[in-house]
Amino acid sequence: MIKFIDVKKINQRFEKEFKTVFSHFLNSGNSILGEQLSLFEKEFASYCGTQFCVGTGTGLDALRLILEAYKVLGKLNDGDEVLVASNTYIATILAIKQAGLTPVLVEAETKTYNFNLSHLAEKITVKTKAIMPVHLYGQLSAMEEILSLAKQHQLLVIEDAAQAHGAIDKNGKKAGNLGDAAGFSFYPTKNLGALGDGGAVTTNDAELATLISQLRNYGQNKKYVNRYIGFNSRLDEIQAALLRVKLSHLDNDNLKRRAVASRYLAEINNPNITLPFYNKSKNHVFHLFVIRVSQRSEFLEYLQKEGIGYLIHYPIPPHKQEALAAYNNLTFPVTEAIHNEVVSLPMSPVMTKKEVDTVIDVLNKW
Repeated sequence: MIKFIDVKKINQRFEKEFKTVFSHFLNSGNSILGEQLSLFEKEFASYCGTQFCVGTGTGLDALRLILEAYKVLGKLNDGDEVLVASNTYIATILAIKQAGLTPVLVEAETKTYNFNLSHLAEKITVKTKAIMPVHLYGQLSAMEEILSLAKQHQLLVIEDAAQAHGAIDKNGKKAGNLGDAAGFSFYPTKNLGALGDGGAVTTNDAELATLISQLRNYGQNKKYVNRYIGFNSRLDEIQAALLRVKLSHLDNDNLKRRAVASRYLAEINNPNITLPFYNKSKNHVFHLFVIRVSQRSEFLEYLQKEGIGYLIHYPIPPHKQEALAAYNNLTFPVTEAIHNEVVSLPMSPVMTKKEVDTVIDVLNKW
């Protein structure tokens, strides 16, 4: 059986370093908001090319804290509209809802599965105050066009970079440094994954970063002095320490992911399978390698029989989820088609040549 992703194998490469880090962690006596978090925040900000990074409990919290901070700063108000992808994972939309804002869903396009830019422009109203592009599956959204549109209408741009650690645009700028602020997730299966939950905000806005660092810690501006109605969402010291180890390997791991993807793209030759778009640049880090198959049920049975792991990202689009009942009457034909056909193939930096060969062979025989 070829696993969809072997998280244990990914992390075993760092076992010796992890044990050393854990020993130092135990001896330090610091569990929350300690030196390791401060160092990781500096290192991840430097990696992304931003001035600031603030560690958070999860990626969802990272996005919500950005929005909550903008409300405190008076740049957003309850009920303001935020444009967001209709085919994203529901967490993106939950962050907007939980912050008291209004998600406005924007249709996808089938080339990159990111925003349909024509639909994006059509959705802007006087109530629109922000755009939240999602770099879905690890491929950057069309940020130049999005930023131009945002400037024209004086809108904030908040990246959901949860799947795009290390993706680089044609100008050499990385995900996390392409808008006003960005939210990252360090869920264990991400390209930069912790050994539990974790997230971070990156930004070049000093005021925003300071405010988020206070909001994540009960709204305290100093110990036991609470300036704001805050939250408890801090990246654990141990997770920060482990992420520091893995950060130095991230670019190389992304290269390995692109190598696997390049083989899939070059060698899978089956008219029944639609392969993803890739222009061979660094704007895609292949968090996921997502194909489309019209006869998905039969295809999944075939993969299971042949011992090929897979996942579906995502089986139900957000506007059809019970939790978002107010959106259930909406129709997004492209999004619905995507969710009915997508299949994520095995993808990780530790896949062997034999495993990649097998996946290709199995798919070509479908």
